[in-house]
Amino acid sequence: MTYYLIAGERSGDLHGGNLIRAIRHHDPEARFRAWGGEQMEEAGATLVRHYREMAFMGFLEVVQNLGTIRKNLNDCRKDLLESRPDVLILIDYAGFNLRMARFAKRQGIRVFYYISPKVWAWNQKRALKIKATVDRMFVILPFEVDFYRRFDYQVDYVGNPLMDAIAAFRPDPRFLPETGLAADGKPIVALLPGSRRQEVTGILPVMLAASRQFPDYQFIVAGVSNLPRSLYDPLLAGYPDVPLVIDKTYDLLTVSTAALVTSGTATLETALLNIPEVVCYRTSWISFQIASRLIAVSYISLVNLILDREAVRELTQEGLSPENATVELKKILPGGPERERQLTDYAELQKKVGGPGASERAGILMVNHLKELKRDTPVNR
Repeated sequence: MTYYLIAGERSGDLHGGNLIRAIRHHDPEARFRAWGGEQMEEAGATLVRHYREMAFMGFLEVVQNLGTIRKNLNDCRKDLLESRPDVLILIDYAGFNLRMARFAKRQGIRVFYYISPKVWAWNQKRALKIKATVDRMFVILPFEVDFYRRFDYQVDYVGNPLMDAIAAFRPDPRFLPETGLAADGKPIVALLPGSRRQEVTGILPVMLAASRQFPDYQFIVAGVSNLPRSLYDPLLAGYPDVPLVIDKTYDLLTVSTAALVTSGTATLETALLNIPEVVCYRTSWISFQIASRLIAVSYISLVNLILDREAVRELTQEGLSPENATVELKKILPGGPERERQLTDYAELQKKVGGPGASERAGILMVNHLKELKRDTPVNR
């Protein structure tokens, strides 16, 4: 069977790559075509377009790039019709993928959704649109099952694929020596400024400014290869003692004492790796004003959403300042008043998230559901 996957950002590419491998276990003749990145390509998909051309964050940023987004949608629709897969598998990335779901449904192409859009966070009635256009939904957060049940929509809970990535990770013993820090001896604080250009330019300067208040700690920035080195260099120019490592986030976290982390998947990864953290988030004023009027949840980080309380401190917009980051980071460093409490909360979080195997569970369910759909509701081609 032929599978067409769409992921619009780095984490979706990671989970898409693991999903492709899992599907192939149960459908050895499977063929894959994808909008994604290196992870999907390495797993065997023919890559149509890289996610770096698709990742826009915030309402204002989306408006500013509407021309590019429209072109991507048109190109994707055209390619989908030309390839006519057995199923379209959408991975998170709601703004783009929900439009593709509606288009595919009208064209008689089956639609699976892996990693639900965060419709529970704002405009919850979008769940009805998903129910009308998505044949099967595979969710990774335990509370999403009950959420969709309110709309009489049965979904498959498969667990969180981050646990697969973490279980497969093996620390590189050469990591610290290669950074030149092995003999330094200072405890490390990781700075994770995100994987989007807007996140790095808006948040990393605040993180770096806070680092000046901790001379007894070594700060290291986790960069990503989908962004150019030239984006980081000017920001780091005034911080010669803060190195940048590329695509080594897990290695960095495993040797870190604490972390400042941009809101997103990385907040959950950091918690599951048991590293105390402060969550940082900032977007444009217009984007934040719009979002604040629409969002129906109390938290922005996955850690707090899953635990339904503020387990990790969230600094947002004007609250994200070097002064506030300094205060909150001190609380979670060794001897700080919040460190042990946060680690205790992490233990509860890990129980809720569950163990590895999400990719494998999603893969076999997709293959079996697709076989049932093809048998019961054949598509005319």
